[in-house]
Amino acid sequence: MRVRSIMCLFLGVAMFSCQGVDSGSKEMEVLPYFDLKGFLDQELAELPDSVQMAKSSRINWEEAVTSMKMSREDIRQELEVFYEADINKPSFALSYDTRVVKKYLFHELKPGEKGRLKEMMITYIDDKVRAIKIKMKEENTFYSSTTLADIYFSGVTFNIDHYTVETTQKILFMDPNNVRYSGAIK
Repeated sequence: MRVRSIMCLFLGVAMFSCQGVDSGSKEMEVLPYFDLKGFLDQELAELPDSVQMAKSSRINWEEAVTSMKMSREDIRQELEVFYEADINKPSFALSYDTRVVKKYLFHELKPGEKGRLKEMMITYIDDKVRAIKIKMKEENTFYSSTTLADIYFSGVTFNIDHYTVETTQKILFMDPNNVRYSGAIK
């Protein structure tokens, strides 16, 4: 009986001591890097519900140009690569070097660290973000993929103006695939 009481007391203390710890949490109290995801969410929220876009896409050098109305959610999907490039995760807290050079903020993956995002450059003019450029790379023995993406913000409205995403993928023994798409708000 006494052993059961001690076990219950031990389990109770263990439950209460772990109650404040959320081991599955991916939120950080202080973000060590530029908040790319939060910034893009804010920028998309400032767009009208639907905007006219000039879009171009190129797949292995065959290009198509269209004009269409796109919703905020459509544009968010187009910018998904930028959301994937957000490095404010606990596992990346010490993985990137950060430096400021004049009007540029750089985040670069440290040598020996693992991560798809290799470089991020944020351009500021008059304390406003005017451009974001990223380079992502993934490779192993059989596969390599490189993505270069940039997004520009209007100097007048400070909202999203245009973006470009280009990805080249190479699978062992196959020709590389190149996909490029871009959009500009009219």
